[in-house]
Amino acid sequence: MAEIGIVGLGRMGANIARRLMRAGHRCVVWDRDSSAVAAVAAEGAIPAEDLAGVVAGLDAPRAVWVMLPHGEPTEQAIDALGDMLSPGDVAIDGGNTQWKDDVRRAAELRPHGIHYLDIGTSGGVWGLERGFCLMIGGDPEPVARLAPIFDALAPGSGNIPATPRRDGRAPNVEQGWLHCGGHGAGHLVKMVHNGIEYGMMQALAEGLDLLRAADSPALPVDHRITVDLADVTEVWRRGSVITSWLLDLTASALAQDPALAQYAGTVGDSGEGRWTVQQAVETAVPTPVLTAALYARFASRDETRFAGKALSAMRAGFGGHLEPK
Repeated sequence: MAEIGIVGLGRMGANIARRLMRAGHRCVVWDRDSSAVAAVAAEGAIPAEDLAGVVAGLDAPRAVWVMLPHGEPTEQAIDALGDMLSPGDVAIDGGNTQWKDDVRRAAELRPHGIHYLDIGTSGGVWGLERGFCLMIGGDPEPVARLAPIFDALAPGSGNIPATPRRDGRAPNVEQGWLHCGGHGAGHLVKMVHNGIEYGMMQALAEGLDLLRAADSPALPVDHRITVDLADVTEVWRRGSVITSWLLDLTASALAQDPALAQYAGTVGDSGEGRWTVQQAVETAVPTPVLTAALYARFASRDETRFAGKALSAMRAGFGGHLEPK
């Protein structure tokens, strides 16, 4: 059995704690929302009254996983841990942070002997059951020490066939977690992952918008075709080359609400898409699809189309992001 502190019990933090406890690990938890702490404590977590209580509730060498919104909330928590933790302890940022901030934080904690790991965490609200894909940056020693934690959180190989010719590579990658490299590497990989996600979502959304408009009055009568999008997305799930979890979520949303009337179609962005485009500019790597997908989200806030509603449905499906209507 391993143990870990978890700070932030929102959509993902609470389920990280639950998944670890199901695997027999001990979790000391805290959130500003006492009801969130009480809910996870009722399932076996050790509640703390504050951040210092999390640290005090762990045996050395400690590991504290911060799962808070990027920016000031995470910054304050990591700064505070720098004063509370001891040499050999590990501070972890599992949220969506700009990877350059990880490089800075690791340098600030290093003189105190405190390890820092940046962990890009993908799995959304489904992570409790499906597991979390983990992309980890930092020094090898704390990664190896916390391998039992990562093994428990990752989805495992499941029924996904093994990739040919991977003999000799780290087996944990096939389980769903990867030590990507030094400080910042985990969040860099997660940032690009989310940029790709923007592009994939946009492609699906635009295609569905195009099919929905196939019976437009602007077309000649004999060129108008009415298509059932719920059935189209369902058949695409069955063996087509665009089969994906995003398509699964879209098909589910359309089955429940073919017009996606509950979604505003005004699509937010949580930062990673912008950072991906900035990285492309800094490295002079052309990313026209990823850039256009980001701009399409901006455009959705001025002009709503069915594509925006489809994007909103996908965001709600995997991450619980509810757009204002």
